[in-house]
Amino acid sequence: MADAQSKRLAVKLHIGTMGWSYGFWKGGFYPENLKSRDFLSYYAKRFSSVEVDSTFYRIPTAKTIADWKQQTPDAFKFSLKFPAMITHIKMLKNCQEETRVFLDRLSELNEKLGVLLLQFPPIFRQQHLPLLAEYLKTLPKNRRYAIEVRNKSLLNEDVYALLRDSNVALAWVDAAKMPLITEATADFVYLRLEGDRKAVTGTFGKTEADRTGGIREWSAKLETLVNGGTDVFGYFSKYYSGFPPSDVAELIKATQ
Repeated sequence: MADAQSKRLAVKLHIGTMGWSYGFWKGGFYPENLKSRDFLSYYAKRFSSVEVDSTFYRIPTAKTIADWKQQTPDAFKFSLKFPAMITHIKMLKNCQEETRVFLDRLSELNEKLGVLLLQFPPIFRQQHLPLLAEYLKTLPKNRRYAIEVRNKSLLNEDVYALLRDSNVALAWVDAAKMPLITEATADFVYLRLEGDRKAVTGTFGKTEADRTGGIREWSAKLETLVNGGTDVFGYFSKYYSGFPPSDVAELIKATQ
């Protein structure tokens, strides 16, 4: 029974960090002599997924995508942010070409593609909801999408209903600036453990805040979801405890 449970968790629970290219993780996670070009392959031997932040700033080249695929095992999942040009600058207006290029490029990840995250700025408000509704209609249905809002006016039933109709996940965000909402709007869950930038520096390469209790609470919730058949994607920020690799390891340990 324990083996069956572990296999189910391995298939359904995709846990990792927000990014992997941190030189200050050397000595605590990466070996001191490990070259930066080998960070991803080392990371992927220990964790099953990662959230890529760099796509927020630029669309990766075809060579970069090929390198990511080559350095990771078959079951590894990449979740990636939509470009800021789409979510922050154009705010979903007249961005068909940027969306096409982004989605076409990422399609090369094939089965390694996890969830695509639309992360909106605080100025994205309730009045922008019709734009979101129209934009979601244009997205291919064979991929998973999540949205993160940073304006409390969007935490309402109108938004939840729109996302349910589109099978788009409202990101569950454990952070200091927004209330924690665990509204299920899709057949999967997307969790971002962001923490508090004012309390944690995140660049020391070590744990700065003891978040063991919070991690264990999340472990119990996620295990219940996975046992119910729900896929879960969850990612730790460097601002959660200060050292995401230990947070992931602690969550995996608590969930097994």
